[in-house]
Amino acid sequence: MGIHTIKMPDIGEGIAEVELVAWHVKVGDLVAEDQILADVMTDKATVEIPSSVAGKVLSLGGTVGQVMAVGSEVIRIEVEGAGNVKDSAVAPSPAAAAAAAAAPVAQATPAAPPSPPAPTRRENAPAASAPHARQLGDKPIASPAVRRRAWDLGVELQFVPGTGTAGRITHDDLDAFSARAGQGAAATQADQRYAERNDEQAVPVIGLRRKIAQKMQESKRRIPHFAYVEEVDVTELEALRAKLNAQHGKTRGRLTMLPFVMRALILAVRQFPQINARYDDEAAVATQFGAVHLGIATQSEAGLMVPVVRHAETRDLWACAAEVTRLAEAARSGKATRDELSGSTITITSLGALGGILTTPVINHPEVAIVGVNRMVERPMIRNGAVVARLMMNLSSSFDHRVVDGLHAAEFVQLIRGYLECPATLFVM
Repeated sequence: MGIHTIKMPDIGEGIAEVELVAWHVKVGDLVAEDQILADVMTDKATVEIPSSVAGKVLSLGGTVGQVMAVGSEVIRIEVEGAGNVKDSAVAPSPAAAAAAAAAPVAQATPAAPPSPPAPTRRENAPAASAPHARQLGDKPIASPAVRRRAWDLGVELQFVPGTGTAGRITHDDLDAFSARAGQGAAATQADQRYAERNDEQAVPVIGLRRKIAQKMQESKRRIPHFAYVEEVDVTELEALRAKLNAQHGKTRGRLTMLPFVMRALILAVRQFPQINARYDDEAAVATQFGAVHLGIATQSEAGLMVPVVRHAETRDLWACAAEVTRLAEAARSGKATRDELSGSTITITSLGALGGILTTPVINHPEVAIVGVNRMVERPMIRNGAVVARLMMNLSSSFDHRVVDGLHAAEFVQLIRGYLECPATLFVM
């Protein structure tokens, strides 16, 4: 037997260190070749570290949240053969040595069966399906969709055993809990709802959440933000969107409101190039871009990410919609590349139906502006002296006051408003 060490690979682009964000194995586990051992993060891209050998895990090289240098030891694995560590013969444990000394000598015994092969990922899956023990006060882990279903069912996730990775609660777990729940379970749950609680939980800010915290702190520390909010009558735009979806939805894909906002912003920055820019704090230089690399703030289970629609100025409504969908899926599944998560020149953020009346979005440093889309609400408005129902939506935008004057910010948002309230102009400019 020998020892094989796996070191932190060179991920490229001059990256010297990464953050360890998850272990998928523990000491004593049997691993197969190509099995994923750990996840590491560089900037906002998550990279999986696979095993190059099969064997038994002897030690882990770091803890979750630790920053590790490229080339440092990730894991040690006991393997058949010599391994890649000099003098790596594995000495028997004291217990094994004592057992060997006590064994009878020269006694004919059947040959021991060969060691079983390392389990595959599929073989490991049943072992991962056992319910995860959760203490009172531990925050249950679940996707937004599972949380919404639990809310609709009136189920508190605190009481639902999770069989997913790290105790994550799945839809199947929720279904199983709901099926088992009877009057007794409901009474127990109700009793615990009103029980006095004094528990505390320290939650390490690591991985993507740490990156988000650092990014937001840097943006607010460096950029003197100012906000500008304007309401937009999107009644005609919504009618156009519905008509385009009815005519072309099955063949070209359905449109949300976002591609129209993207198109309006693209046209507006042609007249305000200082807003489609990035500001270098150290050099005191604002670089204005002809290309519109449009960041789309996207919520994932791990946290906020900003995938980038590159050269949005070259795309029509359907091409914008398709690229946003592709990037959002990549971001939420953790498969977005570093290039897909960097290089934006201006950003759009939206909370969809949860968009509220207005927001004060934080600029995506080193950009100088961000446009926030709030939810659409039908409200009574006065038009030509009559009260009529109109579909209204607020735009909440933030600007870097070092680069963008208040007057120009207001004119920029009013130009976007004009395009959205008269949607025909989106296609004639």
